Amino acid sequence: MCETNNFYLWVLQFFGLLGLLALVLWLALRPESPEYTIVDITIPKSDTDNGGQNGSILYVLEIKNSNKDSSIYYDDTILRFYYGSDTVGEKTIRSFHQGRGKTREVTDSLDVNPRVWKAIRNSISNATAELKVALLTRFRYRTWGVKSKHHGLHLQGKLLVGSDGKIFGKKKKIKLRRASKKWRSTRQRLLY
Repeated sequence: MCETNNFYLWVLQFFGLLGLLALVLWLALRPESPEYTIVDITIPKSDTDNGGQNGSILYVLEIKNSNKDSSIYYDDTILRFYYGSDTVGEKTIRSFHQGRGKTREVTDSLDVNPRVWKAIRNSISNATAELKVALLTRFRYRTWGVKSKHHGLHLQGKLLVGSDGKIFGKKKKIKLRRASKKWRSTRQRLLY
């Protein structure tokens, strides 16, 4: 540092350096949001072939915490599937703790709404069906033993399901992205 004779200039330099140090620490320790990816989705062939009133969707959801110095405490997570504007079904993933740098796979199934099932079955048998996925959760970071405030997360994604009942297209994994404000406001009223 340069030599200063004025006390006020010395105090200004001290607080400037302190502010710069705080900014660097904040940038270095700011945690990243968790990543959610639909790794696999399957609509069993027996459900689409038998022409029945009931169907199910099997899915694998990957939840990744890429933070090296922050663990995450999740509240209940709501995962909801849509076909057009109709709700296909919903699952709740119970609250859990995820360690630093860990990945968790959630494999589960949900029963399809019978009102929507016939339209989905017909769409799949003709070519492909487009399903939408909405995910809503709240979580807290824990960094150096201190928990943060709650952060909300609302993600969405589109899944193309082929005639084989699997994800259709080049991308076999669908990463969920932040929901648009318009889509978020209409869906949030339905989820809470």
